[in-house]
Amino acid sequence: MASKNCLVTGADGFIGSHLTELLLEKGYKVRALSYYNSFNHWGWLEGINHVNLEVVSGDVRDPHFCKYITKDIDIVFHLAALIAIPYSYVAPDSYIDTNVKGTLNICQAAKENGVKRILVTSTSEVYGTAQYVPIDENHPKQPQSPYSASKIGADAMAMSFYNAFELPVTIVRPFNTYGPRQSARAIIPTIISQIAAGIKEIKLGDLTPTRDFNYVKDTVEGFLAIAVSNQTIGKEINIASNSEISMHDTLNLIKEIMNSDVKFITDNQRIRPVKSEVFRLFGDDKLIKKTTDWKPIYDIKTGLEDTIKWFLDRANLEKYKTDIYNI
Repeated sequence: MASKNCLVTGADGFIGSHLTELLLEKGYKVRALSYYNSFNHWGWLEGINHVNLEVVSGDVRDPHFCKYITKDIDIVFHLAALIAIPYSYVAPDSYIDTNVKGTLNICQAAKENGVKRILVTSTSEVYGTAQYVPIDENHPKQPQSPYSASKIGADAMAMSFYNAFELPVTIVRPFNTYGPRQSARAIIPTIISQIAAGIKEIKLGDLTPTRDFNYVKDTVEGFLAIAVSNQTIGKEINIASNSEISMHDTLNLIKEIMNSDVKFITDNQRIRPVKSEVFRLFGDDKLIKKTTDWKPIYDIKTGLEDTIKWFLDRANLEKYKTDIYNI
């Protein structure tokens, strides 16, 4: 597959930029979609220069544009999405437009252009609070936020193209990915960036929920392993660590690594509605290990150390507004 042409939507984002770098390192030709803006800014793709990289700017909400960018493409990695849960409470309609209709547009375009593989990115949030653990791919879907509802809809739309048209779709479901370049709306970069900026008291929401954290380099290796396996077509596949850690313990581990005495303060503004909070995520990794040769390399401490090192670089930290609550 080293000669294959790939399209990565959402390539200018956190996971997408890391996936783009991995594909280029492995010898793939990559067409990377950056969300259009009048500044011609390519997000986290800025500074990535490679002979096999083609950056295009646009919007997955435009079906004609999607048909254009999937032309002559063998593999689509569809990551473009709105992902912030608190913002989905404010602007749910935009999540349907981008996440559901955007996925429809990409699938339709892939079908019309004869794309050989399409990986659609899901999220562990579709499972909601665990009814049993570890959470396997047969766990019931629970729309506990407009965001998770939009992703459930996007997953269903993609799978309908597999069932109705035999489009070679795989739903890739990463659990809680973290690492360099993650947006400030997530808890790990929120804590690290504020400690690095010298803030002594940090406002947070509920720290009792557990999460299945995965370092971004492990996550993108999972995407590639799924893409090159014929056993993954037509399946929904978790990328998970098969473990869980509470938010409280995660933050204390960050404090320890950064040698910080920061205090955490509960802020009601940051607490999700009770029925919307996902209290437990703990993913089953059996299927990905059965169908691919993937296995994670980073444990939580090693991944956090790498992430903290990146944030401590002043040039990186300056990209974050540590004094503003990012919903």
